[in-house]
Amino acid sequence: MLALRPARPEEAPALTELCLRSKAVWGYDAAFMQACRRELTMTPAAIMSSRVQVAEVDGRLAGVAEVKSEGDVAQLERLFVEPGMLRAGTGRQLLDWAKATARAAGATTMLIEADPDAAPFYRRMGAVDDGVVPSGSIPGRFIPRLNLSL
Repeated sequence: MLALRPARPEEAPALTELCLRSKAVWGYDAAFMQACRRELTMTPAAIMSSRVQVAEVDGRLAGVAEVKSEGDVAQLERLFVEPGMLRAGTGRQLLDWAKATARAAGATTMLIEADPDAAPFYRRMGAVDDGVVPSGSIPGRFIPRLNLSL
């Protein structure tokens, strides 16, 4: 049974590795993944200073989401699912949590900077394309920005 709960600071290393495994499902090579490591690293301080939720199945980490809100705009900072849990509803439940959390903080819009291969998921969830932004990891690479009305 899938359960959601707040992330714990001591889980930062395990959550970082989950993010990296999830990103790697798109077939990126080792050099690309190494370039992404800094951006995908979760720290105890980041977990304590933002809203981070984990999904668990039978006590094992299955996914993670992080959302930050400022005024009426929220930013989905990350949403990653353990590769073996893809297409099992984990991402949808984490996104539902992120939307509810953002709405509770007063946001009416959520911005999502997505991996190009993950963007179709967000579009299926109702997000619309809103341009592109520079990758935080790969100079010269641009990724889709999506806008999700809350």
